[in-house]
Amino acid sequence: MVSDVIATGNGLLDILQAVSELSQVEVLVGVPEGENRDGGMSNAEIGYLLETGSPAMNLPDRPHLVPGVEQVQEIVAEKLTWAVDAALTGNSKRMYFYLESAGMKATMSVKRFINAGEFMPLAPLTIKMRKARGKKSEKPLVDTAQYRNSHTYIIKKGDKEIKRA
Repeated sequence: MVSDVIATGNGLLDILQAVSELSQVEVLVGVPEGENRDGGMSNAEIGYLLETGSPAMNLPDRPHLVPGVEQVQEIVAEKLTWAVDAALTGNSKRMYFYLESAGMKATMSVKRFINAGEFMPLAPLTIKMRKARGKKSEKPLVDTAQYRNSHTYIIKKGDKEIKRA
């Protein structure tokens, strides 16, 4: 027996457009490249050094981005699956909703990981310098909260930024 499939209306076209759009979209989580700070490095560069460490700068690695995202990878994967399902129904608006939801979930997890993370302690000199500036916290990665708060997500389509949270 032979069956014929007939496409009518815009349904199939909407689905193909949404799937095509989804295949060009990325959800990026972390510290976006931005302007350099007073010290000459951007928050993104500082983030890389904090994540991976730098023997030349006597800076131990304090992984937080990758483990923070890994803590919610199942939830994020579910949201990304829902984004695909939305694309397959031709609903781009809903697709972007789920992509944003995945980005937000991953970003919040990274921020929680920084707040609660068990990292190698700060060097005594660093603690002394912080106290001289009136800072009470001896927690690594949290000084002014600027770095933690700079973590976000970006949705890009090709080279074009669609959304930055």
